[in-house]
Amino acid sequence: MSSEGRPGSDSEEHRAEVIGELIRAEREMSSVAVMFHSAIAEKRGLSAIETKALDWLDRDGALTAKELVHRSGLAPASVTGLVDRLAKKGYVRRVPHPTDQRRVLIEIIPEGHADMQVLFEDFKHEVQELHSEFTTEELELVARFIGEATRRQRRAAARLRGPGTADGDVDGKADADVGMGVGSGSGSGAGPR
Repeated sequence: MSSEGRPGSDSEEHRAEVIGELIRAEREMSSVAVMFHSAIAEKRGLSAIETKALDWLDRDGALTAKELVHRSGLAPASVTGLVDRLAKKGYVRRVPHPTDQRRVLIEIIPEGHADMQVLFEDFKHEVQELHSEFTTEELELVARFIGEATRRQRRAAARLRGPGTADGDVDGKADADVGMGVGSGSGSGAGPR
């Protein structure tokens, strides 16, 4: 949305006001996202980290426990417990790695995936409606901003965890954990957020 033609729109004062509005909106979106995902988790008897693990598996496909350690920042023993709980609840299973018999992959069970997806349908429609209110160019700008904000938040989280910890960005794949992205599986951001 262009600010051209508005008197003083490029002034430092106006920029500060817009940045203040943006920061308030970001903080509110973050709070609402936490509440939304807590409600989703509660509906299925899951914890927040369990829903995030399902989200990573939904977006990126089957992962090793080491990859889940990297994404979550949890200790390996904690990831083992996380996977055990999700397997017991019927959401994931361990399968042999196709090329390395020493490794195991964790994958979503289709029935568990469908069980979660139904909870996102209402919000998915809301977001699709919102997308229709913006031009492609505007959506590109928003996507660029959210992507960069996510990368910076991920780095800040890694700094909080301390030196030598994973930053959650595997193979350059960034996840939009701070946003409202909703799609329909396999890299589209449809899964549990």
